[in-house]
Amino acid sequence: GCGPGVYIKKASELAGSSGKVYAVDVHELAIKAIEKKIAKYKLSNVAPVQADGYVTMIPDNCTDIIYALDMFHMVQDPAALLAELRRIVKPNGFLILEDGHQPRAKTLEKVAGAGSWKVVEEVKTHIKCIPEQG
Repeated sequence: GCGPGVYIKKASELAGSSGKVYAVDVHELAIKAIEKKIAKYKLSNVAPVQADGYVTMIPDNCTDIIYALDMFHMVQDPAALLAELRRIVKPNGFLILEDGHQPRAKTLEKVAGAGSWKVVEEVKTHIKCIPEQG
């Protein structure tokens, strides 16, 4: 859920000219906001992607890092979302998942229930997960 793209310029800078940033959201208005930021800041490495539910149409195994910030608490089907994120991350990639407006225990419960990610780090603001192999 990239929302209005608060982090998009920084993500673009971090990815650099050889990297690519997928800015994904289910809301059309969020995608329009991203498109405006792409034009305003000339972000040639950012691709807006409007998801259809939990389907993104992003190629398999193409992302090194996935940031899911301030949105996980709103996800109705965490297993479906986490399966899609697992599909698009590289085998050696990882997921940074912010709890959002829910207790950490709830986040961990949802991740464990999905079965496609292993939590490898917990800090105050987020958890880091790697894909389950196999």
